[in-house]
Amino acid sequence: MEHKDYTILLSYLEGRQFRALKEALDQMNEVDVADFLEAIPHDRVAVVFRTLTKETAAEVFANLEVELQQAIIDAITDRELAGIIEDLSVDDAVDMLEELPANVVKRVMQNASSDTRNLINQFLKYPENSAGSIMTAEFVDLRRTMTVKQAFDHIRATGVDKETVYTCYVIDSNRKLEGVVTVKDLLMAPYETRVEEIMEDSVISAVTTDDREEVAALFSHYSFLSLPVVDHENRLVGIVTVDDAVEVMEQEATEDFQKMAAIAPSEKPYLKTGVFTLAKNRIVWLLVLMVSAMITGTVLQRYEAAFAVLPLLVTFIPMLTDTGGNAGSQSSTLIIRGMATSEIQLSDLPRVVWKELRVSLVVGAVLSVVNYIRLIVMYPGNNMLALTVALALYVTVVIAKTVGGVLPMMAKLVHADPAIMAAPLITTIVDAFSLVIYFNIAQTLLGL
Repeated sequence: MEHKDYTILLSYLEGRQFRALKEALDQMNEVDVADFLEAIPHDRVAVVFRTLTKETAAEVFANLEVELQQAIIDAITDRELAGIIEDLSVDDAVDMLEELPANVVKRVMQNASSDTRNLINQFLKYPENSAGSIMTAEFVDLRRTMTVKQAFDHIRATGVDKETVYTCYVIDSNRKLEGVVTVKDLLMAPYETRVEEIMEDSVISAVTTDDREEVAALFSHYSFLSLPVVDHENRLVGIVTVDDAVEVMEQEATEDFQKMAAIAPSEKPYLKTGVFTLAKNRIVWLLVLMVSAMITGTVLQRYEAAFAVLPLLVTFIPMLTDTGGNAGSQSSTLIIRGMATSEIQLSDLPRVVWKELRVSLVVGAVLSVVNYIRLIVMYPGNNMLALTVALALYVTVVIAKTVGGVLPMMAKLVHADPAIMAAPLITTIVDAFSLVIYFNIAQTLLGL
């Protein structure tokens, strides 16, 4: 992220004008304060952090990178740490603890209250990347027998520390989810109206063990601001808010891009990742692709005799393999994206195959005709050679686009990530196919 101009704030810090610094920071958004802390030397972070008000400190802390969180924890007292932990949302506290070293986690947990500690421990037990791991327990719950006036009194009494008060959830005495009501619904109803008269009974919810990507998809589909999370007995245990869903979408999109580029996923930002870590993340897939690319060499070796008879055949190999790889990666990219947004399901496989086949027939025909004309002009008298290249290109494009559309869905079928079936792998597979097709057509038409 590009840092803003913090010249005035830095001058306050350098001049040790902490009162002026505090007043300036109090006027800023918590996210901007966190950006300022990221921009200054780490040894000054704790000094600036101590100027923040108690209400602002926890919000700023939640928006910091884990390295700065650790630096602050190391610099502050146990009492200050306890205050931050109690003011943090449970989901933010859990995210932080999952990244911190064991000795720092121990100190944090020792300074949390018993209720907070028990709640954090409960959240840490949920599977990684599940709805339970990203939810928060700070939500407003109501009873169906409450009047609107009682509901507002309850919101005023309990809502100050909640993640959101706009959407309230109606539960029974056993905490089973019964309905949902928004503050807008409450405002529009007379004070004496009972909550059960205005609440929505059909509640869309997630289960604690649901994949977080599925939860994010619900936000995208329904435009929710928050989503209730229940256990397997339909008891309300937390909510996922839209900011957490957006973060999941960003992380999943980043992970897909990395896999599509044949890079092992990493949650760390590029500039904060070490050289050897970056190399390790890339080398595995490069080795796999290098070994698989040897198949292409084997194919070329097999048809070595054809080169000797007509060396001109070699000239068209790069064009065939590159066009096939590009055609396949176009299809795979669209299908992977469609599956990521839940637009395409496994049940759509026949429709995808049929559509990609028709697209490839059109695209292949255009490319083949253009190439045929080009070769006739460039190599007069070599009509059969031009036809050989054009036919090979046509079949290659048809196969490449069909394979590119099918392989991501086949990966999903065997519970693998469709993103791995992206451009690098598709290109390697299509290269081998295109060469076999090319030389077989050449042997048939040119009598090699």
